[in-house]
Amino acid sequence: MIEVQDIVQTVQGRLVLKGLSCSFKEGCIYGIIGPNGVGKSTLLHLLSGVDQPKQGKVLLAGRNIASIPRKQLAKKLAVLQQGGLPPSMFSVREVVSMGRYPFQNWLGSEENDSGSIIDEALAAMGLQELEHRKMDQLSGGERQRVALAKLMAQEPSIILLDEPTTFLDIGFQVQLLDTVRMWQRERGLTVIAVLHDLNLASLYCDELLVLHQGKVAAAGTPHEVLTSALIEHVYETTTAIIVHPLTGVPQIMIQPNLYN
Repeated sequence: MIEVQDIVQTVQGRLVLKGLSCSFKEGCIYGIIGPNGVGKSTLLHLLSGVDQPKQGKVLLAGRNIASIPRKQLAKKLAVLQQGGLPPSMFSVREVVSMGRYPFQNWLGSEENDSGSIIDEALAAMGLQELEHRKMDQLSGGERQRVALAKLMAQEPSIILLDEPTTFLDIGFQVQLLDTVRMWQRERGLTVIAVLHDLNLASLYCDELLVLHQGKVAAAGTPHEVLTSALIEHVYETTTAIIVHPLTGVPQIMIQPNLYN
């Protein structure tokens, strides 16, 4: 369980989160949605323990996340940052193997061989043929897939994803999110993802958290949250809601102003 209590946070002197409170239970996929600039990535940084709030606190299993040593925290929680990994001279396999850092001693070795874990992560993201290629030879989408494979090799119980489908075409968006959902179900993981695409959020998330004006505007299942009234209030745009023919979840149809 992750609990956020009365968080206040500023970014470059601007008040972004204004006494925000929420909680995330184990074994679910959560989507954090809302317009640009409402603090979605800011909240994710606080959940990761990378940043500390001006006021309030984040609790992980009842313990203030700020008090947990970074290497110990990394055995439980992994983060896929917005924008993915930068180009470098490391090979794909070398980068994925870096996900094992929390389990290594000061000499950089583990008690047990982690080769099979790395192989599994590479296979899950379709990177076997690229494993010896250097990162600076990859496209942005390929580097994003490497970033997720690195995260998988870390074997966390909590995953934080900051706009994970950035740089990916529609096919790899589906592959990435299908992989995350399958992995989450197999291992009972908690996944918290910042998502811009409301339709993807509805398809893949068990619950949604809508941020607006520094606080939680709505929280619940996609059916409870994705209504025309809420979207018009939060995003200031008119939409039509339809039901996905296969999954039954709500899907957003944009309504251009020229049809009003």
